[in-house]
Amino acid sequence: MAKQKCIPHLLRDMLRVEKYEKPGRRWQRFAKKLRRLLRDAMRLNKHSERGAPDYESKRQRIHIRLQELLDRPWKDRNARRLVKRLRRHQNEMFTFLDHPEVPYDNNTAERGIRPAVIIRKNSYANRSEKGADIQAVLMSIFRTLKQRGHNPLTTIVSALRTYLLTGELPPLPEKSCC
Repeated sequence: MAKQKCIPHLLRDMLRVEKYEKPGRRWQRFAKKLRRLLRDAMRLNKHSERGAPDYESKRQRIHIRLQELLDRPWKDRNARRLVKRLRRHQNEMFTFLDHPEVPYDNNTAERGIRPAVIIRKNSYANRSEKGADIQAVLMSIFRTLKQRGHNPLTTIVSALRTYLLTGELPPLPEKSCC
């Protein structure tokens, strides 16, 4: 499975440096180059036709620009820290340009776990590791049922009735047709 690092998270990390660190010209030069590179990659993904004559050359140019950015000896400590991270994840930066099914962000995944995070916050976190494990399992089951088009509460009550009668839990129901 191809992995993709979340581009908006990287851009947010850069904003955090600018907000809290008050960096100098060296950081600004680095940040400008990196932002332009990331935005060019997102623009290429959004506005270019894969397989078009210029798509492949633009995609390769983006990889070259990333390599040039990583090879340069940056003097700013924040730039060096970020370059170290980019080197570690270099092969996961532009997966979305090679695989159209891979998004450049992880918004879908974050939206998927948001209900569980809100429940955890509202209940003042889990009181134990066992409680955290149970919540993780229950939230996974609830989310799977919802994605398959079932009412989670009704389905779980029905499963518990079956368990009480037979001593066995039924499998998760398949995706509903409508």
